[in-house]
Amino acid sequence: MSESPAPDARGGEIADALREVLPVLVAIVPFGMVFGALAIDAGLTALQAMGFSAAIYAGASQLVILQLVALGTPLWSILVAVVALNFRHVLYSASIGRRLGRFDTAEKALAFYLLVDPTFAAAEERAARRPLTKRFYFAYAGALYLVWLVATYAGIVFGKLIGDQRAIGLDVLLPIYFLALTLGFRRRDGFGVVFASAAIASVAVYLTLGSPWHVTLGGLAGIAAAVLRTPSKRAAP
Repeated sequence: MSESPAPDARGGEIADALREVLPVLVAIVPFGMVFGALAIDAGLTALQAMGFSAAIYAGASQLVILQLVALGTPLWSILVAVVALNFRHVLYSASIGRRLGRFDTAEKALAFYLLVDPTFAAAEERAARRPLTKRFYFAYAGALYLVWLVATYAGIVFGKLIGDQRAIGLDVLLPIYFLALTLGFRRRDGFGVVFASAAIASVAVYLTLGSPWHVTLGGLAGIAAAVLRTPSKRAAP
């Protein structure tokens, strides 16, 4: 029978998660505030804006929905755009699901609900070094979720003070962060081929079909490259 983790080990898992998530929290606060401000400008009440963040919890998709609604886009078109943008979460779930052997059904459901880009990257990186524990995952994902809600509310209250996010460079923070997350996997076998395939396909789709299809199709191109490539031969350790 396996022993339960010692109390200090449990605290260590939570401390590790909070330490790793801290830079991400700093990055997402401005975007949560931008969403809160834009939601009020779009005619939502404070309660609706908070419910939007709490229920959907997908920053990019939330901003896309607001923009499309403001343009009077038909509902079916909004749904297609959101599915195209968020299809990567299907891929995330397929990958991270292999790491959740210690989670029961309800815990898996909550884990998938809280699964966003930074959480996926952190969980995969953690699982590559040691077993992914519930404490690490939920401490990381829970902190991210709570700060997103707080940032949304701050945007509702103080959003008018932000002004133009492009003028102060807020629009490039998350792309830079996502690039850093991606490069964190650069030592994995075949990274260069997969990265180049996804990047080339994404740019090509963006220039032809436009956003948000470049996210989904670029990701699928990377997966195809990973499946089709010939693994390099490595000496046994």
